[in-house]
Amino acid sequence: MADFDVIVIGSGMSGGWVAKEMCEKGFKVCVIERGREIVPEKDYTDFEDPWQHEHLNLTSEKTKEEYPIQSQVYAFHNYTKQFWVKDKDHPYEVPDGQRYNWRRGHHTGGRSIMWGRQSYRMSETDFAANKKDGHGVDWPVRYDDIKPWYDYVEKFAGISGSMEGLDILPDGVFQPPHELSCAEAELKTRIETAFPGRKLIPGRVANLTQPTEEQIALGRGQCQNRDHCFRGCSYGAYFSSNSATLPAAKRTGNLTMMHNVAVHELDYDPATKRVTGIKGVNTETNAPVSVTARTVFLNASTIPTAMILMNSKSDAMPNGLANSSGQVGHNLMDHIICGRASGRLPGMEDKYHYGRRANGIYIPRFRNHTEEGEGFVRGFGYQGRAYRSNWRDSADAAGVGEAYKANNRTPGAWWVSLVGFAEILPNFDNHVRLHASKTDKWGFPIPILDAKHGENELKLVRQAARDGMDMLRKAGCEEVTGADPETDIGTPPGEGIHEMGTARMGRDPKTSVLNKWNQSWDVPNLFITDGSFMTSGGCQNPSISYMAFSARAADHAAKLMKANEI
Repeated sequence: MADFDVIVIGSGMSGGWVAKEMCEKGFKVCVIERGREIVPEKDYTDFEDPWQHEHLNLTSEKTKEEYPIQSQVYAFHNYTKQFWVKDKDHPYEVPDGQRYNWRRGHHTGGRSIMWGRQSYRMSETDFAANKKDGHGVDWPVRYDDIKPWYDYVEKFAGISGSMEGLDILPDGVFQPPHELSCAEAELKTRIETAFPGRKLIPGRVANLTQPTEEQIALGRGQCQNRDHCFRGCSYGAYFSSNSATLPAAKRTGNLTMMHNVAVHELDYDPATKRVTGIKGVNTETNAPVSVTARTVFLNASTIPTAMILMNSKSDAMPNGLANSSGQVGHNLMDHIICGRASGRLPGMEDKYHYGRRANGIYIPRFRNHTEEGEGFVRGFGYQGRAYRSNWRDSADAAGVGEAYKANNRTPGAWWVSLVGFAEILPNFDNHVRLHASKTDKWGFPIPILDAKHGENELKLVRQAARDGMDMLRKAGCEEVTGADPETDIGTPPGEGIHEMGTARMGRDPKTSVLNKWNQSWDVPNLFITDGSFMTSGGCQNPSISYMAFSARAADHAAKLMKANEI
């Protein structure tokens, strides 16, 4: 008899959802997390000040040596470094001349603690894109298949946003939006007047503005507009596994959490063609760990999920588990951060913004939608905000005493900043593979991350650079600066922190790893609902899609289990 009904590998954005759904349906669930347990009262630092930390919270050279990749991300500080892995303990390689910035956190909740919380549905345009332009394989679902699940997860998670009626960015189940500042409202009017096919809307963000009774019952509260989100939120005001899905799973009495266990492989029984459990290692003691279950959900995050499958070789599956298609590890995608532009918006110097809103503005995709793209397919959207400059802008200026303080009491001008997120096409050549000889300190082969931007991506990046500055100029901004439209190459792969695609779903087992239910074609009791399943990435932040597909797949798996089909 198996130890559990369900094993969920990973406690992050998708794994937390699977745990909640399966526990609430009455199954005994073991969530295996390779990192340590997070205790909000101990590990969250949203009530701490810089002067309570070494070097006034500035990152020291020693810390940069220990975290050379992680320390470059905006959310990394002395009071948040506990949420990021030490790069020296978790090595990976890239081919000569390439870069890949892999950002990771191993602990309860994974990156659901540190995410930017922007939550945008994929549209029918996104789900039909591969079939339309011939890149990748056709999605086995369309928007109408996923809409009810978007509705379901948004209601529970709590997404604030505005109803806009845009087909490129479907509306959802929203709590009241964060209001635009006066400068953003003016910018909206000017951009939409100058470009009738473009829209500027409040960001859609997983911060509670009007908590429901269900959310309050879980201990969650309203967003306080402190903008300390990446430190962990003691109010539970933004969605994370720690504040929402895992507590919901725990209250059922069906959840077992297993921390500090790195899964190395899945056990496979060729006689039944089923997985039977996992083999791994305790990361603190190096002791072997083995757990069995009827069904396994692999939610380790896109790159580790592919690594586990490739490492689970057997005589029956010599190319790795669930890999009869040869697609495992391939089609690695992300989003390119590009098109940065900023400018000063004159006027409104008698007004200011209230609080530190944990959100900004969003300009949905318009290229290859309401406006043609110039020699490329797909598109990009922009995130940004308008803000008044303040004392921080002259904190390093010379001065002392009363005159210095007086000069910094009056806010400066309004400034607008925009940054684009561009889609990366699915491409078989962009992939992760296991190193033939090098392992980490727990004996797992380290990955080689082999991904680079293609011609289409570079054209998107440069169009985003042109469009960003053009919008600000035509909106009346002055001193406009931005990326060079002739030379910009955007950020390297991984920088978007939206890894996707290494175990894609599709319509044909010969060209895809999963069917339309996130279920392995080869192994019926194996499901994958982290970013691996994505067949294409759109240009929207993908986490709300991971949530919707996870809840949908869990519902399907539960039905199969109750019918004893798996």
